[in-house]
Parts: sequence; C-alpha cells; structure tokens
Amino acid sequence: MDSTRAARLVNVVDVEATCWDGAPPPGAVSEIIEIGLTVVDLGAGTRLARHRILVRPVRSAVSGFCTELTGLTQQEVDRGVGFDEACRLLAAEHRAGERPWISWGDYDRHQFTRQCGATRTPYPFGRHHTNAKAVFTEAHGLRKRPGMAQALEIAGLPLEGRHHRGEDDAWNIAALVLHLAERDAWP
Repeated sequence: MDSTRAARLVNVVDVEATCWDGAPPPGAVSEIIEIGLTVVDLGAGTRLARHRILVRPVRSAVSGFCTELTGLTQQEVDRGVGFDEACRLLAAEHRAGERPWISWGDYDRHQFTRQCGATRTPYPFGRHHTNAKAVFTEAHGLRKRPGMAQALEIAGLPLEGRHHRGEDDAWNIAALVLHLAERDAWP
C-alpha cells in the first residue's frame, strides 16, 4: 500500500440533546441524549462503521418537541447509559482521544465541553477537531454556512436516514467529509 492510501481514521460525531420549543423548564438544562459516530478512513475514502450511544439525561426530560425533532423518546433514552459511561465508551471503544474528530459546526464540541465541565466528566476527545461545516463553506465558496441537509443537496448527495438523529447525521456528515476529500478540499 502506498502512503497516499494508508489508513487515516477519523471519527465523525453528531449529538442530539434535550431541547424545547422555547425556554427549558425551570431547572432543566440541555443534555446529550444520543451520540452518533461514524468511523471514516480518509485514505481509502470509505465509511467503515457507524455507532450509536444512547445517553440517559439526569437534569432534563425529553420533551414532545424533542421527540418530534429527533424521534427519540424518554422511554428510549431511559435505557441509555449515563453520560460518564458514554464518554468512557467513546475513549475506550472508539479511540476518541487518539483519533481526530469531526462535527458539523461547533455545537457538538461545545456541548461536550459544557456537559463534561458541569458533570466533572473527563473530556473524551483529543485536541484535533475539525468543523466540517466551515471546511465545506470555504471549499464551495459559499457566503453563508449551510445546514447539513442543505450541504448534501449542494454536494449532490442523498440524505440517508432521519435528519436530527445522531447516528444518521454522523453517517451523512461522513459522506460530506468524503466529498470534500475527493475534491482535495479536506485539511
């Protein structure tokens, strides 16, 4: 295998969090309820695996608005793991601290930073994060940063699965990352 085809594994991550149509109820905070992760081999230009970690919220509940948006229900996330266990799984099973990671925008990175700080949970990721939305915007010469679904349209790629579902969104973001890599626009 030549060096241009050597495995370059990255994790594409997308989270869903508790949300409301308006302000959260008193005492509630936005908490991660689903972590979608797709492993991408940039060297081979393929999506290798997709994963889903359901996370049980502690300081909030899944609202009707949140269920309508994500399809996730309180009963479903109640079967998830705690946030600290989810972060441990990311580090141990998905090598989150070792592999570069990618998200669409900075929301996911900020949500992890906030929630890790609030719960005193060790941050599971390494320092190398790429905002795929910023890379896509620059590569396509756009004035405004598009949402993921709009970016898929611009790239001529299908939206696979359900939008606003972490596992499916990570899979779709991974397709956009590979699209950028094919255009030699990936950093």
